[in-house]
Amino acid sequence: MPRPPFTVSPIDPETIRAYLETEYHVLSEVPFTLRVGEASAELCAAHARQGVTCSAFITAGKPLRQILSSSANAARQQRLAAELHRLQLAFVPGIGRHPVNQWPGEESFLVFGLALDKAKSLANRFAQNGIIWIGADGLPQLVLLR
Repeated sequence: MPRPPFTVSPIDPETIRAYLETEYHVLSEVPFTLRVGEASAELCAAHARQGVTCSAFITAGKPLRQILSSSANAARQQRLAAELHRLQLAFVPGIGRHPVNQWPGEESFLVFGLALDKAKSLANRFAQNGIIWIGADGLPQLVLLR
């Protein structure tokens, strides 16, 4: 039986709320912003251009919310980019930024055609709490991994 979303997680509720409130900026040729629970026509158009029906907004930085130096986070992002290239996946840079708190933005990628199970596996390899995953409906959803 599937568990109800967010009922059993070691991630504190304030962090989950911050993930839900964060704006996920896609820095493509035509930039746009993703918000959890709000369908994105821009993303659906990007899916169509890429010939895919899903995507994931994913980062390698701040593993399990651990604060690292900017150079350590950049190195992790480079390893993620190398893995995405190895998997021959199309992706564009992005940044996750909360609209009001003072946390610095988190460099990320919007990865086209990354199925949910593969997105979760990849994010787990980079010790992430969760991802933003979007299906054919263009509706971003928070997927917790812990």
